[in-house]
Amino acid sequence: MSESTTQPDAPPTDLTWHRVHPVTPVVRGWSVIAVLLVIVGNQTLDGLPAGQNMLAGDGWWQILGGIVVVGLIGLGYSALAWRMTTYAIDDESVRLHTGVLFRQQRKARLDRLQAVDIVQPLVARLFGLAELKLEVAGGSDSGIKLGFLKLDDANHLRAELLARAAGLRVGSAPARTAVPGGGSASGPGEPPAGEMPAEPGAVVGHVDLGAPEAPEQPVMEVPPGRLVWSLVRTVAMIVLVLAVLGLVGVAIGTREIGTLFTALPLVLGVGGYLFGRFTREFNFRSAISPDGIRLRHGLLETRSQTIPPGRVQAIRLTQGLLWRSADWWRVEVNVAGYGLSADGTTNNSVLLPVGTRDEALGAVWLVLPDLGTADPRALLDEALSGIDAGEHFTTAPRRTRVLDPIAWRRNGFTVTGRALVLRRGRLVRRVEIVPHERTQSLGLQQGPWQRRLGVATFAMHSVPGPVTPTVPHLDQHVAGALMDEQARRAREARAHAGPELWMRRDEVAAVVETIEDDDAKTAPYVETAPPAAGAPDDEIGDARE
Repeated sequence: MSESTTQPDAPPTDLTWHRVHPVTPVVRGWSVIAVLLVIVGNQTLDGLPAGQNMLAGDGWWQILGGIVVVGLIGLGYSALAWRMTTYAIDDESVRLHTGVLFRQQRKARLDRLQAVDIVQPLVARLFGLAELKLEVAGGSDSGIKLGFLKLDDANHLRAELLARAAGLRVGSAPARTAVPGGGSASGPGEPPAGEMPAEPGAVVGHVDLGAPEAPEQPVMEVPPGRLVWSLVRTVAMIVLVLAVLGLVGVAIGTREIGTLFTALPLVLGVGGYLFGRFTREFNFRSAISPDGIRLRHGLLETRSQTIPPGRVQAIRLTQGLLWRSADWWRVEVNVAGYGLSADGTTNNSVLLPVGTRDEALGAVWLVLPDLGTADPRALLDEALSGIDAGEHFTTAPRRTRVLDPIAWRRNGFTVTGRALVLRRGRLVRRVEIVPHERTQSLGLQQGPWQRRLGVATFAMHSVPGPVTPTVPHLDQHVAGALMDEQARRAREARAHAGPELWMRRDEVAAVVETIEDDDAKTAPYVETAPPAAGAPDDEIGDARE
């Protein structure tokens, strides 16, 4: 159940409420003009083949005047929304009040905090502002966005919230002072509007906003050249190139230039997907720190993510056919609270956009340092590129080659002391790893042909995200036994799971010491004391609370 709600309990009367930066209406309001320009551009391009031009004659100034009027209305509404937006922070939660026509009150409990992101859209970067996004356990709309704040204030606030969510109290004071960089809202028990802190490190309620950011150790980065080349070696790029070449040939043969305009939807669709991947994953860097795994990436919109340890629910490694010669892999994760974005993308869940096998296994090691087996590297090598049962895997029976003639020899699973490892796919290789304590639910699927052959598909249900752990066409008796045993292992793992408060100095020191070892970068899964596994997912751990 989401802890971010539109009707929370009554807030304490001693809270100090604050507004975001006063430039926020400009940062948000420009998007209205951008949308209008895109609409006008699309309409103009659509009318060119028929000889219609919206900008011909005196039409351009009417369109320009309409854009200016609508832009001013949008800016005015954004200013009013800014005036009605306030937030407050206490020891237990973050509260946000928004809405012009319909007021909305949201509350995010810090003990359910899943991840904290700092996002800088292009316009916000011009003003040195950033938006702080708090993801909590719950549905797709369970988070809170505090934007926009000064970048330094957002960084300090993120560090403090992560420390408090981890169970630390860096500092406390009863003072009620405005957030640096933003005024305070009017109301009972609140400081005067526009009050600024008298000195650095001023606090809001009992939250020390001057807490230093935890140190970090860089782990890996993706060079831009490799990212570009990885996008070139995708099916989407091949489809785009072949389609454009085909239409150019048709246009030359028929001498009809208008034929090229029929390719615009395809070019915009596929090209937009590739460009979006490039801008989101540009300059991708990862690091580890006491407060979690830090990911930084983005070209037009820079994003700084912090994923606390133990919050990752499932891991997937993927390798397309065209990446095989370079042995590149993509690593994605399911994080409780992230889910899918509004446009259906899952860019928030990318742990490594493209990397070598060693880098991919290093990314897995960041979230699962102990796989619970004597030789984890050999097991994962067999999972990534092996076929048939091998030394570790139980695979689909030979009779399933009728249902899956290409990949039936790779479909299989293996169980370790810490996780269940599933593999499938021959043209596109997929390996999925789910820690036992992160098992949400289990299921068996059996179609009519599967019933005839005595096989079934085993499925693990995780939180919303890119990873959907399944292994098809197992013998039905093997699949049934696996479901029973995995349910038992999940119960035992949750019973022995660590506490929610993960930030412990001895455990962090062990992790950082391992990363500083040169051998750890090329040989993940070294013998070391693993960090706390974290608590079970909130959706299955409510009973414990």
